[in-house]
This record gives sequence, C-alpha cells and structure tokens, in this order.
Amino acid sequence: MSETDFQSPNHRILQSFQADGILPVWKPAGWTSHDVVAKARRLLRMKRIGHTGTLDPMVTGVLPLCLGRATRLVEYLQELPKEYEAVMRLGIATDTEDMSGQTIERQERVDVTEEQVRAALALFVGTIEQVPPMYSAVKVDGKRLYELAREGREVERNPRNVTIHALELLRCELNGPEPEIHFRVVCSKGTYIRTLCVDIGKALGLPATMASLVRTMSAHIRSESCLTLEQIESAVEAGKLHELLIPMDRAVRHLPAHTVAAEKAEQALQGQKLSVRAVSPAVEALGLIRLYSPDGQFFGIYEREEHKGYIRPVKVFLPHL
Repeated sequence: MSETDFQSPNHRILQSFQADGILPVWKPAGWTSHDVVAKARRLLRMKRIGHTGTLDPMVTGVLPLCLGRATRLVEYLQELPKEYEAVMRLGIATDTEDMSGQTIERQERVDVTEEQVRAALALFVGTIEQVPPMYSAVKVDGKRLYELAREGREVERNPRNVTIHALELLRCELNGPEPEIHFRVVCSKGTYIRTLCVDIGKALGLPATMASLVRTMSAHIRSESCLTLEQIESAVEAGKLHELLIPMDRAVRHLPAHTVAAEKAEQALQGQKLSVRAVSPAVEALGLIRLYSPDGQFFGIYEREEHKGYIRPVKVFLPHL
C-alpha cells in the first residue's frame, strides 16, 4: 500500500495519538493485516499497535487493532472465538484451497441435495482435526509452509484440533456446473476455513474450494461496529478518534469482574498477591478475572491459582496521572 492511500486532499501533519483501547477496523480486500497496522501507525503517528488475528489479503472483515497499553491484551483477544461467512464452491479443487490458486481437480457433473449438504455440515460441529494447508504461515523445520509450497514442495503436516462451535447453512445455490454453499461458522483460534471447505467437500464425495470469506466477528466485535480506514482518517483529523475506541476492560468482558477493597488498592497496583477475600465478590473459581478499584478504575487482569487462597497479578494497568 502507498503512503497516499486514503489520504485526504487537505491532509495535514497530525500530532501523535495518545490513547489506550481497541480500534474496531474493517479490513478491505487486497490488504494484508500488516498493511492495515502500518496504515494505522501512519495515521495515528504511534508505533504501539497490534492486531488480534491475521486475515488473508483477499478476505475482508473485522480486524481489531490494540492501541497503546491495550497491546498487552492481544493474547487474550486472540483466544476468543471468531465468526465467518463463507462461500464454498463444489466441483473444483485448487492448490491453495481457495480461488486464488491453480486448479488441481475439476468434476464436470455435480449432483448434491440440500439435505446432503446439511448432513455433511453437521459432521463438523464440535472438536475436529484439521491438517494445515500448504499455503499457510505454519512453520515446519523453521520454514513457513507457503514458502515451501512456492518452491513446489509438499511436506507432511501434523493434524491439529480445532473447535467448530456453530455451523449454519445460509443458502444453497445448487444449479449450474459449480454449485455454491453459503454458510456461517463460529470457530476457535487456528481454524482454517479454506480447509473446512475442502473437508466438507470430501464428506460429500466432491472436490471443493473456498470462493469467498468475510470475518463478521472477532474479540466480541461485530461487523456493524467496525470503521473503514477512511472513517478512521476522518475521525483522526476531527480529533474524535478517542470516542470510537473500545475501552480495554470492555475488550475482556468475558472475564468475571471483581472490585478490590479500598485498603488493598495500593497493594494491588504494586503487583502484590491478595487474599481472595480482599475483593468483592470473593473469587471462588480458578482462572483470570478483571480487577477494579472501588471507584471503577480498571486495574488489570489477575488470576486465582489452583489450591491457593490468593489472587496474583497477571497484567497490571496503572491509572494515568
């Protein structure tokens, strides 16, 4: 992408943007996730920006950017389920498992019913095994699979467990030589939708490939909440981008919220361990929590460990002075 992409005619030099939070971006087609981060860094004049999950260049959709101290939350946001809407094309297979690749198999006649499609989709709900595609960023012996694929090499890949939380048929277009299946999927981190399309095709006894993909939800953020790059630039120039950021604690709202007692607040910020009874409600379950001050400031992420009666700090966010 060039420096002038999405640059307004009256572009002016802006001061560095100073804020912590999640910027909900709609990634356009043709951009890598790195392109979007680089563009945001130029627009905001800030370096500390990270994204919460890579999208292939031709895939559009939700790409949350973590700004400032919110980059410390990337690991938690990446673990959350993601939602996609995909179109699978039957009767054709490619080396990349999507329409960007070379055709490696074609079936002239495709006979399939909606009932068969529904039955095949049902097989993939739950924990399944996937073999990462050769055109992926997975490393084998220190080299990316897509680098090996470009050299014309194919290597053995170990299957991985992923979870398909929901798989819903949106519509079937079964007439014509290459029928298309539109579906919605909610899945765990690390799921390859391209590979899911191929595997569904195998369940139908047909070659298949992914024709298109849109990510409609990531890190709790849905498509309707996202901003285009043009909208972000306009907000920066108007000095209103702060109003559009998702607060850090809202981004991890899947973690239970607790409030520290006033007399223990300083100890919490100093990174000291606290009794599970020093917060309200008392922390009964194991795992991560959000901790707040008595006046509602987000202190960070803490954790109760197994068989221990205290919580320990994991990520502490000191209040801005």
